[in-house]
Amino acid sequence: MQKLILLIAGYVLLATSCTKRQSNQITVNEYVGSGSCIECHEKFYELWSTSHHGKAMQPISAEFLKGENLPESEDIALEGKLYKITFGDSTMTMIEKDGENVKNYEVVWVLGGKNVFYFLTDLGKGKLQTIPLAYNLNSKTWYNNPQSALRHFPEGPVDQALPWKDRMYNFNTSCYSCHVSQLETNFDLASDSYQSNWKEAGINCETCHGPSGEHVRIFKNLKEGETAKELGLISTNTFTPDQHNWSCAPCHAKMRPITAGYMPGDRYFDNYDLTVLNNTDFYPDGRDLGENYTYTGWMMNECNSNGQFHCVMCHTSSGRDRFKDNPNDACKSCHAERVADVVNHSGHKEGSPGALCVNCHMPKTMFGSMNRSDHSFRPPMPEATIKFGSPNACNLCHTDKSPEWANKIVKQRPNGNYQDETIKWATLLRSARLGEWAELNKMLDHILKEDLNEVVTASFIRALDNCNKEQKWPAIINALKSKSPLIRSSAANGLIGNVSAEAKNALLQACTDEYRLVRISAANSLAVFPKEQFTAQENEVLAKAMEENMASMLTRPDDWSSHYNLGIFYQNQGDANKALESYENAARLYPESLMPLINSSVLYSYVGNQAKAEENLRKVIAIDPTNEAANLNLGLLMAEQGKMDEAEKALKAALQANPKQAVAAYNLSVITASKNIKEAVEYAKNAAEAAPEEPKYAYTLAFYQMENNQKNEAIKTLQGIIKSNPAYITAVSFLADIYMKDGKTREAVNVYQQALKAEG
Repeated sequence: MQKLILLIAGYVLLATSCTKRQSNQITVNEYVGSGSCIECHEKFYELWSTSHHGKAMQPISAEFLKGENLPESEDIALEGKLYKITFGDSTMTMIEKDGENVKNYEVVWVLGGKNVFYFLTDLGKGKLQTIPLAYNLNSKTWYNNPQSALRHFPEGPVDQALPWKDRMYNFNTSCYSCHVSQLETNFDLASDSYQSNWKEAGINCETCHGPSGEHVRIFKNLKEGETAKELGLISTNTFTPDQHNWSCAPCHAKMRPITAGYMPGDRYFDNYDLTVLNNTDFYPDGRDLGENYTYTGWMMNECNSNGQFHCVMCHTSSGRDRFKDNPNDACKSCHAERVADVVNHSGHKEGSPGALCVNCHMPKTMFGSMNRSDHSFRPPMPEATIKFGSPNACNLCHTDKSPEWANKIVKQRPNGNYQDETIKWATLLRSARLGEWAELNKMLDHILKEDLNEVVTASFIRALDNCNKEQKWPAIINALKSKSPLIRSSAANGLIGNVSAEAKNALLQACTDEYRLVRISAANSLAVFPKEQFTAQENEVLAKAMEENMASMLTRPDDWSSHYNLGIFYQNQGDANKALESYENAARLYPESLMPLINSSVLYSYVGNQAKAEENLRKVIAIDPTNEAANLNLGLLMAEQGKMDEAEKALKAALQANPKQAVAAYNLSVITASKNIKEAVEYAKNAAEAAPEEPKYAYTLAFYQMENNQKNEAIKTLQGIIKSNPAYITAVSFLADIYMKDGKTREAVNVYQQALKAEG
């Protein structure tokens, strides 16, 4: 029987955006708050304090309640209970009714204010939880917030709403640092509790300018007529376009933080990893399906590709639209001819919605009652709607028309083939996301040529994590030479599991890359190599990168995925005890997370604790009865213990979850052979077809075909193996033996001769 199988070996990039942390280091230049800016910068303070940045989080107070004048809600059904919002003069309460039982939750904070108000209540242990009722400011209605967060995937599993007390709706874990400033979470892992504090609610001036204590001191002490030699804070006036974009991205991106203290102007990929299109919160063509917070799409933007375009050209520093009254003026500086002749360019009448650049190139879609604009600036692509279900600007306006209608019009335009390139790579990427590798060579060709946007190329590389074909390695190794740190880091992490000398040398070089994200990704992949394979000098290089990698995984100690990633790291290094501790921490922080339980079960089996391995796998199956990995590993574990009936049941569940699960099919063929040889043949055939690159499965099929008196079929199967693997001696001997027993000595000799030629 096969050994238990590790579920995943790379980083989990948790779907999150607002996870920027401030350093806890004490510096001479202290944070003194936005109030210190008023005396000299009253106008800017007024603009900031009334902006969505300034009001990103507010206390529930008489002032807020009077100013917003929100209505009380009706009863809203959720999770088998009824919820209702009521108000006092300065208080807000959510009432939970469960039959005769009534519980009141005091609401203490409010987030948002552009599209939605979200509200927080204190659940104890310092945990501020988003309550399940939110207020839609556009429709003026209360609604079920967890239900609104459902993803409607065109392919894959049906999404389910999370319970409102789920950790993902915990403010401390998921959204704090883009709603408060200079936060210290003070998380205690042992008690799973917080003693969080922050300098100010909302995103304050010092979030973008750094600590201003020294700035205030300098200018308060400045004598009349005297000029300051230095500002004492970060001035964005000297920022490059990239620095402007990097400074906005910590809050406006779906990402993974890899440091604890980003400062404005710092390079993005020294501090964050970015979610790209292998994630199903994007449609295959890169349009938003879930909430992705702008920056991934922005990096796909051709206007941004020359390095001269940045956020503050269209937005003020407080987040307002600079061109709200005349939207097309935003495009005029680069596209004056098209703006001047917008009727001809757009094909729409002057003054109509279709004559506004943003309506075609930045169409708004909604997720979770939040309106968001597409920042990839691409033109409408109705063909992508037809193929992938992704939104297109034409049909967002022309709701009474079909995508086919829109596509016909687009293709009739002079440049009507502009969709073709996107459709081609998006079709390939969808196949990669589904684990379909018939067009693998085309995917690898794009990676080698790097002829697509860096986000798309990185997406192909990351999607290859689920591809077990050896031919992928040269393209991934070559991608380490890319100019893009996003591509290089994806390639470095994608090489995990490749223990060749070529991969080792390429990864060692990546350990000295100028970008931290590349260095830690390389260190993560090198963790699987035995230490004795490195020279003293190489170990010195690796130790520095390993230290950075370890620090990156401890950036968010309250996030289960941090401990899960740490567990993988320790497991790759062969430290089972530390790996198990990390996996158990991950599972304790978030019991609904299945991957730590699956991986820990493999390790428990390895160290001889079969009972704990079984316990963790059954925990997974209790949560998700159809989980492929858990059922597969439980089946293998039961088979190891000789519990064949239980093994068969679990392996059948794994095969039902994934009809192409070759390992399950192969083991089922072995289990069933003694009682139903025909069934064993079918299972072995399934395994051989699902994994044609693994000759063992086809050999097993041939063996059971002979057992089932299907000699001709067995011969064909063995001939197929030898054709693909001429030196596979087990198949060679088996086929020769069949010929010898049939008296076909010449054929048997020929089989051996061909095998010897293949071996050289």
